[in-house]
Amino acid sequence: MAPARPTRPSRRWGSFPTTADVGIWARGPTASSLLEGLGLALFALISDPRRVRPREVRTVRAEGADPAELTVSFLTELLVLQETDGFLGRRISAQVRGRPARSVVAQVVGEPFDRERHVGRTEVKAVTYHDLEFDPRRGRARVIVDL
Repeated sequence: MAPARPTRPSRRWGSFPTTADVGIWARGPTASSLLEGLGLALFALISDPRRVRPREVRTVRAEGADPAELTVSFLTELLVLQETDGFLGRRISAQVRGRPARSVVAQVVGEPFDRERHVGRTEVKAVTYHDLEFDPRRGRARVIVDL
């Protein structure tokens, strides 16, 4: 009998095309894991995360009246971090508070953009509410971003 092949965990985040923009998605068992996945998918649109070194840690905080507003607020804070500091994330550890989710504090591990090593992929202008889904009970989230 052949030895069992180790299974790779399914991907937790990614992107998908839309008519005019791009969507990002995440799967996970908790609100924290969904926000982490969405954040990583956002950074992957901007640059190749495999080339980002875990050199610095930045703290990001966001709040929202409901989970949808929290999601947009959190991803917008990540965009601001990237746009103002040129910071690219490789790992994110988020702690969501509230039921339903209303605030998050996240540690973003990465480094500032370096033209020698990082390739700019896509400029993300904004995070939208269009077709936004954030459902920790079903373990999935998706957001459309403006390019």
